[in-house]
Amino acid sequence: MRDAAINLRALPEQRDLIDHAASLLGKNRSDFMLEAACDRAQSVVLDQVFFSLDADKFKQFTAMLDAPPGANPGLERLMAVKAPWSTGAA
Repeated sequence: MRDAAINLRALPEQRDLIDHAASLLGKNRSDFMLEAACDRAQSVVLDQVFFSLDADKFKQFTAMLDAPPGANPGLERLMAVKAPWSTGAA
């Protein structure tokens, strides 16, 4: 059960647009708005390029980046497949 309230004010035209879009998807206004807001919030969080680490965490992070990659059988199989456009057929 949802127990955190989020309140906002909108212009009537905005509300009507949101209601129309929600109805096209078979959703109510709250579900539509919550889904849209969460999608956007997740996108913003995932798009972050800058992050800060303390000195110890930075050392761990750079060690992981500098370490050679582990075995990846799936990637090895994929890289062994010839690309369709490189078969020489023309």
